[in-house]
This record gives sequence, C-alpha cells and structure tokens, in this order.
Amino acid sequence: MEVLSSRILLRPSDPRRSRRFYRDILGLAVYREFGPPEDPGLVFFLGQGLLEVSGTSHDEAAGPLRIWLQVRDVRAEHERLVAAGVTVTREPRPEPWGLVEMWIEDPDGVRIVLVEVPADHPLRRDRR
Repeated sequence: MEVLSSRILLRPSDPRRSRRFYRDILGLAVYREFGPPEDPGLVFFLGQGLLEVSGTSHDEAAGPLRIWLQVRDVRAEHERLVAAGVTVTREPRPEPWGLVEMWIEDPDGVRIVLVEVPADHPLRRDRR
C-alpha cells in the first residue's frame, strides 16, 4: 500500500461545539473548509497529518481513538486550557519514558494527549 495522504475523521455529536473546541480553544489552524457555510466541515492541520471534523454522530461513543499532539510547553498549555474550561483528565507529569504528558478530552470525550519532548530526550538528539 502506498499511502499518499491521510487524516483522522471525527463525527461529533455537536459539530458547532466541536468546531469551536478544535479551532478556537485548541487553536488548530484550518487547512480547508467545505460544505454549507452555515454548517461547514473543517479540516485542521496536525503537524504532519490532518484532522477532519465534519458530519454528525449521535450513536457512536468516543471509543479507543486517541489524538497525540506534541506541543512546546505542556505546562503553559495546561494553564491556558484550564482557563478555557477544557476537561483535563490528567495534569502534566513526566513519564518513565522521558516525555511530559497531559491528557484532555474534547466535547465528545475523545482523549487527546498533549506531549512535550524535553531538550535532553533521545527524540531530540541529532540523528546524523
């Protein structure tokens, strides 16, 4: 299989609320908007991937999906998101594997892991 492009698809129970969460609260940049102007689908940049929030789902649970987002400063994001009323399910803390992680949820309960890679972590080493 040769994958040319990919994205994560979310079908929220309340599209307006979810668009606001991803665009206005998390601050993800919009890659593309489509559909009717009064109820558009939005596709957001996720660094090397895309997240599409479109359509509606009234009967599907959040399930095992997790979104992993690397940020520069987890503690600063924690303060900002708490002030915005985001559900934080686990405050920032160092993990045994060396990353600093914080867990939040979107309005439908989709779990999002915010990760900071410390300066001394092997992921930051020069790979030459």
